[in-house]
Amino acid sequence: MDYTHYKKQLEERKLEIEERLLEQGRYGLERGFASDVASGELSQYDNHPADSGTELYEREKDIALLGHLKEELSDIQYSLKQMENGTYGICEKTGRPIDPERLEALPTARTVAEASPNQSISTDRPAEEDVLEDMEDSYGRQPSHPHFNEENAYERVAAFNESSMVYDGSSLMDSEEGVGYVEDFESFVGTDMNGYTGPDNVAFQRNEHYEKFMDEADELEQ
Repeated sequence: MDYTHYKKQLEERKLEIEERLLEQGRYGLERGFASDVASGELSQYDNHPADSGTELYEREKDIALLGHLKEELSDIQYSLKQMENGTYGICEKTGRPIDPERLEALPTARTVAEASPNQSISTDRPAEEDVLEDMEDSYGRQPSHPHFNEENAYERVAAFNESSMVYDGSSLMDSEEGVGYVEDFESFVGTDMNGYTGPDNVAFQRNEHYEKFMDEADELEQ
């Protein structure tokens, strides 16, 4: 079988990947985290945790993209080597010829579709889902509740650290509060999408925080 078409396709893709890696400097991974172009910082010491988190996310994404390109480049080089040895297009497990339709879709294919190791679809769910469910249960609320109040995001993340972070006790979440608001009344006072337009348009949500606030007010009066 003539594999000239596939060889040309692989060589063009190989050149494209090599040029991309050269132009992007391997996604800047040879530089240190603090000297990343996106941050322009000599040190991350005084940066806000959210900014550092964004930088970390971008760096992790770059690592994943670089790994994907390197793996694809390795597969292309392997396939070109197969062409030189005369073994391209032959299934490495069954010894049968690989269908042209499969090679057209995946020129680096090493096996027939039936012998591919990727036969099952993972049913694993992200670990974050279990964490979020535990948080909701710990506050006695459900996601469908119309007045669901999330705890301050920073405090929630800090609660999973083994040691304190920026300030003393930041890794401990106050389960007594559970709302993350500056003032108590903010947890049950609400306005519409236009925000505050006057006292006549403020609604009081009869949730657990409202009841707690009223109970404390009654105790003070007594």
